[in-house]
Amino acid sequence: MGATAHTAHAHEAHHHHEESFVSKYVFSHDHKMISKQFLVTAIIMAWVAVIMSILFRLQLAWPGEGFAFSNFFLGDKWAPGGVLDPNMYLALVTIHGTIMVFFVLTGGLSGTFANLLIPLQVGARDMASGFINMLSYWFFFLSSVVMLASLFVEGGPASSGWTVYPPLSALPQAIPGSGTGMTLWLVSMVLFIASSLMGGLNYVATVLNLRTKGMKMTRLPLTVWALFITAVIGILSFPVLLSAALLLLLDRSLGTSFYLSEIHVAGEALDNMGGSPILFQHLFWFLGHPEVYIVLLPALGITSEIIATNARKPIFGYRAMIGSILAIGFLSFIVWGHHMFVTGMNPFLGSVFVFTTLLIAIPSAVKVFNYITTLWRGNIIFTPAMLFSIGLVATFIAGGLTGIILADSALDINVHDTYFVVAHFHIVMGMSAIFGMFAGIYHWFPKMYGRMMNTKLGYAHFWITFICAFGVFFPMHFIGLAGAPRRYYSYSEFPMFDGVVDLNVLVTVFAIIGALAQVIFTYNFFYSVFRGQKAVQNPWKSNTLEWTTPVEHIHGNWPGSLPVVQRWPYDYSKPGKAEDWVSQITPLDHGEEEH
Repeated sequence: MGATAHTAHAHEAHHHHEESFVSKYVFSHDHKMISKQFLVTAIIMAWVAVIMSILFRLQLAWPGEGFAFSNFFLGDKWAPGGVLDPNMYLALVTIHGTIMVFFVLTGGLSGTFANLLIPLQVGARDMASGFINMLSYWFFFLSSVVMLASLFVEGGPASSGWTVYPPLSALPQAIPGSGTGMTLWLVSMVLFIASSLMGGLNYVATVLNLRTKGMKMTRLPLTVWALFITAVIGILSFPVLLSAALLLLLDRSLGTSFYLSEIHVAGEALDNMGGSPILFQHLFWFLGHPEVYIVLLPALGITSEIIATNARKPIFGYRAMIGSILAIGFLSFIVWGHHMFVTGMNPFLGSVFVFTTLLIAIPSAVKVFNYITTLWRGNIIFTPAMLFSIGLVATFIAGGLTGIILADSALDINVHDTYFVVAHFHIVMGMSAIFGMFAGIYHWFPKMYGRMMNTKLGYAHFWITFICAFGVFFPMHFIGLAGAPRRYYSYSEFPMFDGVVDLNVLVTVFAIIGALAQVIFTYNFFYSVFRGQKAVQNPWKSNTLEWTTPVEHIHGNWPGSLPVVQRWPYDYSKPGKAEDWVSQITPLDHGEEEH
């Protein structure tokens, strides 16, 4: 009944509702507009994080040298004579990580594609609650503003790494970045978590309650499955990070001792007793590891859809793919201890976490093999989206292999907190998710903006980004194996690291070229929004429901009644059909078997 009323209301709104500029572009309830708001905000935040990474990479490659670039962005206070201040170095590393993990790869990826695709692919007029959806974006926006504002406070932004371990983060007097900047970091994260929870509950409610007639769960595209399980993981894990952040705020402001015990600052003993910084690590990583899959699963879902569409083949092992998404979602909650092998953990407990962590390789491998099998002997169309999807499969394999080393506690102890870990998670989580995000943007851009992006610029963007990504993160493994710890301002004081100096220069050169490649993408994106070639209704000849909607966006998505789903979404190159695609709304022929 609710869905019927929802439909009638939306249909009526389509005919009678003239929107003002503010209700259409600012406080919009329309999921399509909200997805664009998330995307553009994420692109802006990503540029902030990219510039930060170039600033600290310059210091790592040429320690102590002055750069006009650094002075231009940081001024005389934080880069006197263009030489990066050590405190600012820590702050840049911290905020770069925070922005990329939360604001780009969580908010940007889930916020954009869950909002765009869930209603369109399940056949709904809009999200379950347009108002809560709008609130979700504005909390995300506020959170972004607070995080950026922390860059301008007196002591500088938070400087205790993106994981904000106490005691650095719990004692305002510890280092300059432990002051107001750290408080603003925590406030920003509380707003971000509120946004994630509102979005997640909305996505789950929409998938469960607003599927159109005939859209069984086993007919959902894998994008929707991935975004649905991502939302469930977020709903279960983000509240734990909220509790960690609130206890940290109490330790900082009200003199409690949740994370503090027997600490001396500048020779003076503090009266905090009985707390444990290890408690914070447990709370943080209980979100922190599911967070890896909150970032990865949407990218994998997007890849499933794009690979099937552009290989012109049904996705191989559809039900196994759903099973692997469910298995990853479950296992992600019982592996957080592998971040803590060096905390003095009981070796038996460590061995349990080794086992659960290695188990997660099985569903991950299922996904990889199914992608490769889908590509095998396919009639492949190399669009920019397809290239980024195949690139994701490459980074997912390359990064996953080093994960097997880090999952083993005996091996992890040697490389823990070195550049080996940085290399691992940037390839498996960072690059895979970024590639998935780029693939999604190139693929669904015509649905978002009614225009096409420039393909040649897309190719240039892909190849430079792909080569530079490995150019940056592959050498880092060797820097880590040489024992170089992460987050050090300079290695010139340590003669044993003289051998990694050239590698750091190489990494920085690739990082700068890779950053410049993103200028191509940004130009292509914003130029195409206004001047791109007009798109047809279904440019990729794809089967899913979003390509049955008109090119012009209308409130309620479909004019007239909602589509009725007749088949699963991957009937590509089906024998006996005139075309190599069959839309989900095409009825089964007499005697035709559904997959």
